[in-house]
Amino acid sequence: MKHRKLISSIAINAVACIISIILLIPLLLIVVNSFKTSLAASDMTLALPKEWQFDNFKVVIEKGKLDTAFFNSLVYSVGSVALCSMFAAMTSFVLSRRRNKSSKILYLFFVLGITMPINFVSLMKVMQTIQLYNTRTGIILLYAALQIPFAIFLTYGFISKIPREIDEAAVIDGCSPLRLFFSIIFPLLKPVLVTVMVLTFLNTWNEFILPLYFTGSTDKWPMTLAVYNFFGMYFKDWNLVCADIVLTSLPVILVYFLGQKYIVSGMTSGSVKG
Repeated sequence: MKHRKLISSIAINAVACIISIILLIPLLLIVVNSFKTSLAASDMTLALPKEWQFDNFKVVIEKGKLDTAFFNSLVYSVGSVALCSMFAAMTSFVLSRRRNKSSKILYLFFVLGITMPINFVSLMKVMQTIQLYNTRTGIILLYAALQIPFAIFLTYGFISKIPREIDEAAVIDGCSPLRLFFSIIFPLLKPVLVTVMVLTFLNTWNEFILPLYFTGSTDKWPMTLAVYNFFGMYFKDWNLVCADIVLTSLPVILVYFLGQKYIVSGMTSGSVKG
């Protein structure tokens, strides 16, 4: 019996390693070719470059205007993360503590936003009417609105596990509702809030459609549109395209590694109740 379990464990680990290697091949291909010359990168092989071209990244930053695009992506991501995490935490706290019919209806209304499609025509008209089209504020609000339903879904389940006795003890000690939330409940939400922040940041940074439709000027383009535009101009120089992709992906990879230990715990805790 133990022998069979050992063989099964080895087989599962071997399959997992093979799948991991297969998934890493495209990433390695991009990284290796970002250091090659234009001629060497045209073959798109995993062979190491004979001469490491570190200047590719400098050329990409200058010609692709990645400094402006990086600033825009950072503003959009940080703004949407702040709005999404705070709104989701406060809303989930109120809805989870008020266990009445109206709170359940509101919760379902928010969660339905996960599956509801976007009507770009109507949304465009609304953005133009309230004068948020082609503005950084408008893009941040759109990003946050798209991420809030899933964030509420996670935080609602997590807050539901926090004993209500904590609230009652704090109120007896003289806590106001705001102090109760920010001083007692909010620090307990660290695992799920980090999960919300990481996922919101990743989704915002990688978003392509919304800025394409709702930004009319290149000075407000994020990194994803900068890569798209750069590829259109230098589609023959695969070394520069790969360098552009590497620079665009680095912040996402860094944020994921910093918050990865919280993602699994936050996802599972937030999906148990609701």
